[in-house]
Amino acid sequence: MPSLRSAAALLAVGCLSTSQALEVKANLNPIRKVVNMLQAMQKKVEAEGEKEKELYERFMCWCATGSSDLTASIEAAKEKVPSVLAEIEASEGKIAQAKEDLKTAQEERTAAKAAMAEATAVREKESAAFAAEKAEADTNIAAMEKAIAALERGMAGGFLQASSVPGL
Repeated sequence: MPSLRSAAALLAVGCLSTSQALEVKANLNPIRKVVNMLQAMQKKVEAEGEKEKELYERFMCWCATGSSDLTASIEAAKEKVPSVLAEIEASEGKIAQAKEDLKTAQEERTAAKAAMAEATAVREKESAAFAAEKAEADTNIAAMEKAIAALERGMAGGFLQASSVPGL
């Protein structure tokens, strides 16, 4: 039986190309599997090493040029600090002035509302007094018109005319 298996394996190997045959043979050998795995790991580690080396070189380049850029940026910021502080103080002054103006405006508004309320009350009082006087005057005028009409009817020509009496 072993010879039958060997013959079948040789027949299968003969049908395959030589590289495929080597792969089949390598797959059959456990030591070869380990060697292939170690070679694949070696290639992977070398590729990772190349990537790490490239990253390291880029980082070192950044360190060399970045520190001068960082130093320049720090110096620019230090030069800008006094002007920013001055702007902050000016803004704080403006805020304080705005708060004071707001307080004054609120006080003036309160005073204006009180003055309007007082003026409205005075106008309402004067309006009520005027309405009462007008009503009284209208009543008096109506009464006088009725009295004059009644007197004219009752004494038609009975009044003494000042032009007809020489001594008066």
